[in-house]
Amino acid sequence: MEFLAVVKRDCETCKLVEPVLAELRDAHGVTLYSQDDPTFPELLGGAEDDRALEQSWRLRIETVPTLVRLEDGAEVSRTEGWDRTEWARVTSMANIGVGLPPFQPGCGSRTQDPGMPEKLALQYGNLTFASREIELGEDDDPAEIAFDRGWTDGMPVVPPTDLRIARMLSGTTRAPDEIIGLIPPNLAECTVEKVAINAVMAGCRPEYLPVVLAVTEAALKPEFSMHGLLATLWFSGPVIIVNGPVSKRLGMNWGGNVFGQGNRANATIGRAFQLLIRNVGGGRPREIDRSVFGNPGKYSFCFPEDETDPDWVPLNVARGSAPGSSTVTLFHGDGVQGIADQKSRDPESLARSLAMGLCGVTHPKLAEYSNAILAISPDHYDIFKAAGWRRAEVEDALREALRRPGRDLIEGAQGVGAGIDPSRAEEMVDKFREGGLLVVRAGGRGGLFSAIIGGWTGQRRHTEVQIVSQEIGT
Repeated sequence: MEFLAVVKRDCETCKLVEPVLAELRDAHGVTLYSQDDPTFPELLGGAEDDRALEQSWRLRIETVPTLVRLEDGAEVSRTEGWDRTEWARVTSMANIGVGLPPFQPGCGSRTQDPGMPEKLALQYGNLTFASREIELGEDDDPAEIAFDRGWTDGMPVVPPTDLRIARMLSGTTRAPDEIIGLIPPNLAECTVEKVAINAVMAGCRPEYLPVVLAVTEAALKPEFSMHGLLATLWFSGPVIIVNGPVSKRLGMNWGGNVFGQGNRANATIGRAFQLLIRNVGGGRPREIDRSVFGNPGKYSFCFPEDETDPDWVPLNVARGSAPGSSTVTLFHGDGVQGIADQKSRDPESLARSLAMGLCGVTHPKLAEYSNAILAISPDHYDIFKAAGWRRAEVEDALREALRRPGRDLIEGAQGVGAGIDPSRAEEMVDKFREGGLLVVRAGGRGGLFSAIIGGWTGQRRHTEVQIVSQEIGT
């Protein structure tokens, strides 16, 4: 049998076991590796120099000291820290370490320092990337190169170095070469690695990557029609709504300034997906992206729902997801329209008031033509809650308030050419089709305001274009 031990001077437990290692050397022999100082332990005349951490990485060391027993060159057992019972088991030396305390925990291995696992995997492991590496000259500025080659959304991006990509990939258990799907408009093959690269460029943290992957998977569902949304002349782009424990875990903002700047997760998750569409799929403005106006949300439009009230059914649960699950919902959305109603004090009045604002989505005379998001602020929600209204009551009241006589909406009515087909003059017409109005809670306190995000006109083809959801994995 053969023994290996990994230690470091900057560890009190490693110092504690110096005499034990000397016992083991005298009885069976032991090969020592030091992570920080090869002159340590002095009692044994020093150790093999492992400051580069190659041996520690190959031995999968997480704690020092670690003692490993080998037989015929293969590991058969190990122990971490100092535990006399465990060291006796591994070494078959019943009286080892007499005089020492029976137990003392070890210290963290340098292989576990922030960023070190990915660095070592690149240096000593088989972590390689399929994406083409871009060679830069000594005087080249990576940010300017990205601008010049059209890899940005108009703002600076983070250079995706190998180490940054490896660290980003640490945020998921999925293999870098796993194919997610074909990114429109060029239908280019998209892998987990490609998603990670654009997440780096967008400024994401590694823990955001599973959300970006879920967004990508949702957007590539045929019923979302990402190609059509990209190529539309209308204002719209993807709007990402996050639900579940993940939003709190990532520190996302569902409160004040929820649609604005200032929160890293909100901003970079949405931006990562937009960069992916541009850099992998080829979806560039004024090329295949032919929007007449666009909207600022095409930089990034991602926010979580406020789920702090247990009486409110979250959007993802209302759409069929399991309670407590983390999901993304993708909507084809425009910019934000505010609604100010500081006079309504009963739920019926407030629902009618909010419906008046929703009537203007796309055009006041167009019905079942697009979808919408209604984001109810905490102050407006308090009025509903005080009356015992929850999601079902709010949605029912809005639906009823949004129904209008067809004769007021048909083409030419009220002297306006826009409108619905004249054959529907005798109907009562809904503004939105079933499931086309997404009601969420979001925003901060201090004003009796709520917000509307209008939807893509392509949603009038309701059998072809749908709002989609995707569970967030690991």
